[in-house]
Amino acid sequence: MIKVGIVGATGYAGAELVRILMGHKDAEIVWYGSKSYIDKAYASVYGNMFTIVEDICKDDNLKEMAKQVDVIFTATPQGFLASLLTEELLEQVKIIDLSADFRIKDVDVYEEWYEIKHQSPEFLEEAVYGLCELNREKIRTARLIANPGCYPTCSFLSIYPLAKAGVIESEGIVIDAKSGTSGAGRGAKLENLYCEVNENIKAYKVASHRHTPEIEQQLSEAFGSPVYLNFTPHLVPMNRGILITAYANLKKKEDGTYYNTEELKEILNKCYENEPFVRVLKGSTAPETKWVEGSNFVDVNVVADPRTGKVIMLGAMDNLVKGAAGQAVQNMNIMFGLKEDTGLQLVPIFP
Repeated sequence: MIKVGIVGATGYAGAELVRILMGHKDAEIVWYGSKSYIDKAYASVYGNMFTIVEDICKDDNLKEMAKQVDVIFTATPQGFLASLLTEELLEQVKIIDLSADFRIKDVDVYEEWYEIKHQSPEFLEEAVYGLCELNREKIRTARLIANPGCYPTCSFLSIYPLAKAGVIESEGIVIDAKSGTSGAGRGAKLENLYCEVNENIKAYKVASHRHTPEIEQQLSEAFGSPVYLNFTPHLVPMNRGILITAYANLKKKEDGTYYNTEELKEILNKCYENEPFVRVLKGSTAPETKWVEGSNFVDVNVVADPRTGKVIMLGAMDNLVKGAAGQAVQNMNIMFGLKEDTGLQLVPIFP
């Protein structure tokens, strides 16, 4: 039985970790860390856990937690883990960090986009970017996992097959992204109040969202050359879900024609044929957030537009599951040699 500690257990991502791990046959949560609710019953914070979780919330003492658990999930704001991480800690316990502290390899880029000083850059090289579909073998032996961001996960998995196959240009990629309000966390913010969000859709952090360099970093590796793109997120009035619509310029084949939809779909099918959580949709079906809600699935599809020489790549997923907690558990399963979908056979919820 894997003993688990969660720091930030009362945030949205932390609560989703609790929900998923309560159904995991090989894991047991022994430490519910929450700085805001120390000594309070976890079920008093989340009533859905009444009679399910009897534990009280503890502090975020990583040193003490590491003595009692096999793996620590840090569902915390940027800068938390980086300020506390030590070699001694990593020698005792595996860590899966849901923040951005160890996702971006260039410390200068991290500090520019997140506007904080990185406190432990010496661990950046070791940290494994926990996108299971890409880094599965590295994850198996990792001590420190940088769990990917929600927007980057959906964006990358939508674009990666065509980028890797070399059928699209690396220049001129545009990503139009939409997310439910849980992506902003549980903290009280004026812009997330009901009256501000309801009956509205808006772009935010245009040309300045901090997930941009994370997406560029991963796509640069796929293309084998630096990638700079436009990423525009939008807030939509729903609890969960991310929808990605990405655009790229198609390369021409040797006969001078553009790749068609069927040829591009074959690339997607081949790329993801053995991936348990990436579903390539049939025909021209467009991904929808409602068909992945509450699950660890990412639904993807692609449509070629030979008239303009472009391709539209589409993806949908639950930002709290595959975009955060589900992917973190998927990483844990790989790290501990378990079947990858253990505890993650979550049927999407509808309605």
